[in-house]
Amino acid sequence: MRDKYILTAESVTEGHPDKLCDTIADSVLDACLSSDPAARVACEVMATAGKIIVAGEITARDLPDIPAIVCRTVRETGYGGSDYEVETVTHDQSDDIAGAVGSDTQMGAGDQGIVYGFACSETPQLLPLPVVMAHRLTLLLTNARRTGIIRGLGPDGKAQVSVEYQGGASYRIAAVVVSCQHDADKDMDELRREIIRHVIVPALRDLYPDPKTEVFINPSGRFVLGGFEADTGLTGRKLMADTYGGLAPHGGGALSGKDGSKVDRSGAYMARYIAKNIVAAGLAERCTVSLAYAIGRAEPVAVDIDTHQTGKYPEAVLEQAVRAVFDLTPAGMISALGLDRPIFARFCNYGHFTHQDAPWEQCSRTEALSESCQMAAAGAFTR
Repeated sequence: MRDKYILTAESVTEGHPDKLCDTIADSVLDACLSSDPAARVACEVMATAGKIIVAGEITARDLPDIPAIVCRTVRETGYGGSDYEVETVTHDQSDDIAGAVGSDTQMGAGDQGIVYGFACSETPQLLPLPVVMAHRLTLLLTNARRTGIIRGLGPDGKAQVSVEYQGGASYRIAAVVVSCQHDADKDMDELRREIIRHVIVPALRDLYPDPKTEVFINPSGRFVLGGFEADTGLTGRKLMADTYGGLAPHGGGALSGKDGSKVDRSGAYMARYIAKNIVAAGLAERCTVSLAYAIGRAEPVAVDIDTHQTGKYPEAVLEQAVRAVFDLTPAGMISALGLDRPIFARFCNYGHFTHQDAPWEQCSRTEALSESCQMAAAGAFTR
């Protein structure tokens, strides 16, 4: 390991065009699951000035009022929800895919895919510090707008944090970037003072900036025009902000707009659940879990555990324990994590793995993992 290095993570607010598209897609998914827990949904959203397009494959008992969902979601985010033409282009899931997936306890994966889960002991959230700080910045930025603590803010915004590490431990904040939409008549000096006081200072309480920290607030200058009027939004374009900030591997599949039969989502949640429970159980200080699936097959074709030389047991033992404790089939993951419920929109902003009340964030299998590792190490399992 290098003695000195810098790790950077970014986050965006719920009013960022791409994240708003994610929220719309997950709101459509939630509406489908509300009336049909077995709904099959693959929803994509593209939006630009004056127009929002919702497309995808949706098979559900009742098709929700998608234009109403779109307008409500946009309005609740802080924009004018009635200012857009909404076009919907949806159809049923392919019969070929539906036949391969099925609907019973032997449900096959809805597509092939490689997913990764990660956890580390660096923070109470068991996430890298730059990831936690970046999401805290954007959440505080949104809260400052919603509560009126900072007047004249718009919904669009983003943040970035660079943390310098020495000897493998966080040492100092190297740089902080906050970009926030604002009213045309907002005084820039006042805005910078308010962002420092109400956003940066509380967000970076774990490792406060020092005199050498570079702080950039709206470094491009004015940021009046935001949202879809300034930038086209698209689902699935904030994958690093959704997961581990680029500080852990990513299989490339997006999360939002997909029901639990899609292993891009259910597998990614389960991999995080496994990694977090391994670290929470004290079985490793860092853990990366990778799962690979083939369309139509229930069991993963590959399971890999990497504890980055911090594990209490050999990785082969951990893999045996994981297979014994967790049901890694799509049906098993949906059941264990409650992924047939309308819970997705509430967890799709500020990182999917920062919400401590999310089912996949619970450290509920630590004891079972520890016991299973002891059994595997003693040779109680056979492959």
